[in-house]
Amino acid sequence: MDFSQLATIIKLRRTTKPPKMNGQKVPDEQIHQLLELADWAPTHGHTEPWRFIVYAGDKVAQFCQQHAELYKQQAPEDKYQPEKYEKLLHMGDKSSHIIVAYMRRGDLPKIPVLEEIAATSCAIQNLLLGATALGIASYWGSGGMAYHPAMKEVLGLREEDVVLGILYLGYAANYAGEGKRNTPLSEKVQWI
Repeated sequence: MDFSQLATIIKLRRTTKPPKMNGQKVPDEQIHQLLELADWAPTHGHTEPWRFIVYAGDKVAQFCQQHAELYKQQAPEDKYQPEKYEKLLHMGDKSSHIIVAYMRRGDLPKIPVLEEIAATSCAIQNLLLGATALGIASYWGSGGMAYHPAMKEVLGLREEDVVLGILYLGYAANYAGEGKRNTPLSEKVQWI
């Protein structure tokens, strides 16, 4: 294993908002490879709580339609924003695939929910790093109805399951830019 290659991939990973994607399709085989990487996340008690629902082809637009309609149904009348509806409706227009990532609560109650969420987040990060290595643009979205109980209902999830985000994957013509950190590492680490 070459540390410098891994470090480069980690440091190059960027968020690319779906409207900046170009509509070119990612081969399903590469999506499958990314899901295989996700499956190697650390997991306490071997619960493997990560789950993914993959939308490809015309199902991408179908998901976006469903997401927008869910927002329209659930938003209180005085808070409904037509522009938010339109944003959700067209969020995947240039995406190749959309993946809903969620934590499926396991049958070992001794494993804290936080650890199951952390394991699923690690699985998502594995997927995003793999996407970077393959030149695939990615966006981990949490907006719209992602965290709303109605989304879980539409997806057929259980009450104890937790949606962690909606992943948009595709290609982008432009590099997402340099990364930045607002706080120096030295202020985040204490050596004792």
